[in-house]
Amino acid sequence: MYRRHGMLGALWRHATIWVVMAFALFPVIWVLSASFDPTNSLVSQRLIPLTPSLDNYRQLFQDPTHPFPRWIGNSVKVSLITAALTTALTALAAYAFSRFRFPGRRSGLFVLLLVQVFPQMLAMVAIYLMMLRVGEYLPWLGPNTHAGLIAVYLGGALGVNAWLMKGYFDTIPTSLEESAYIDGASRLATFWRIILPLSRPILAVIFLLSFVGTYSEYVLARVLLSRTDQYTLAIGLQLLISDQYNKRWGIFSAAALLGALPILILFLLLQRQLISGLTRGAVKE
Repeated sequence: MYRRHGMLGALWRHATIWVVMAFALFPVIWVLSASFDPTNSLVSQRLIPLTPSLDNYRQLFQDPTHPFPRWIGNSVKVSLITAALTTALTALAAYAFSRFRFPGRRSGLFVLLLVQVFPQMLAMVAIYLMMLRVGEYLPWLGPNTHAGLIAVYLGGALGVNAWLMKGYFDTIPTSLEESAYIDGASRLATFWRIILPLSRPILAVIFLLSFVGTYSEYVLARVLLSRTDQYTLAIGLQLLISDQYNKRWGIFSAAALLGALPILILFLLLQRQLISGLTRGAVKE
């Protein structure tokens, strides 16, 4: 009887797993099917296309009015630079909050977290006007420039990231740094040669989260960028369908799949570091 109950329990668990997997994978399979469907229509789409072809992918790269390769290149460039600078700034801030004791340290941490509570929509007008004024003196950093967009993204780079990385730094024993000080290492050398190599998992987590958040961001990019050749992928995908959603569904699906490749590649490259980076800073050893 116990064996029967065990088999039923195992069967129920496996059935639940398969149902959840089907629920999660069906949208991806449907979009993949649409990308190979030459009818290019949402209404008449089948799960398995009658005559699958690569027409949607060819049109995606041959349409001069919608430069998809440039859009995805812009997104990768902006996201990589933003993620790298965000990781660097977060590491410096988190190390200061973790190792130094100074007035306002605790309140500073809460202020960083409080700033990210307010949605970006509340600051859209102020950000745009500020970038207009900056563009009058530094045209390369004003509106409709990738440098200006990156600068705006960096304005919200800390917050939760600093809290997450500080928790990880707290798990690194201070005795390692004290030994380096005895050997004559400076504070900067200790940070660069000891702390950062030991912090690769959390650095990978912050880099990936920053990359994904910037890569898929739409509102700020739509407000600050106005030239088609400067658009990021999120704006380009919206422009691609605009008022022709039912007629360009296949092309949109192909663009969405290709647009997901940079995130997938980055995740595969960093997956070994992600699990320990997300969990180790949860408690202090």
